[in-house]
Amino acid sequence: MQIQKFFLVLLLVFPVFSQISGNAFFRFPEGFSGNCDSIPPLNQQIVDFAKSNIGHTVGRGECWDLAAAALNSNGARWDKQYKFGREVRVDKECICPGDIIQFEGVKVKYQVGNRRYEESMSHHTAIIYEIKETGELVLAHQNTNFSGRKVGLSELQLKNIVRGKYTIFRPVK
Repeated sequence: MQIQKFFLVLLLVFPVFSQISGNAFFRFPEGFSGNCDSIPPLNQQIVDFAKSNIGHTVGRGECWDLAAAALNSNGARWDKQYKFGREVRVDKECICPGDIIQFEGVKVKYQVGNRRYEESMSHHTAIIYEIKETGELVLAHQNTNFSGRKVGLSELQLKNIVRGKYTIFRPVK
């Protein structure tokens, strides 16, 4: 039983990713779950696109190519730069799978056992693939150290972001 608890804690605490950025000191208001009760249909299409491309290179393999292709193939409107839809106000709205997250100047710090880890994302784009619990995301992204220029999945706990900023966008038609 203790070993099972250890691995559960390890899965919840250890984000497996490499290039990342975010909004330092992110906190949901007390009582706010942050998770959507249902996924908007366009968001589900974005998740399905990411899922169908896991292990493959999308476009040139740049991080933003995945989000751009997912939005374009589903008829979503965006500025063809780094505004991937309508900005989500995370202090008042839920975050859904299929939302796009843009990181700028983010540094992530976390500890597993006695080992400390630091990772940074100066400029990185990912699709929110899954929300495990408030503030714990599974990202679909490419151009990372762990999956190279192919689409892979990794976990990120928003509480581990210590510097930088992130913006979450909801895809729109």
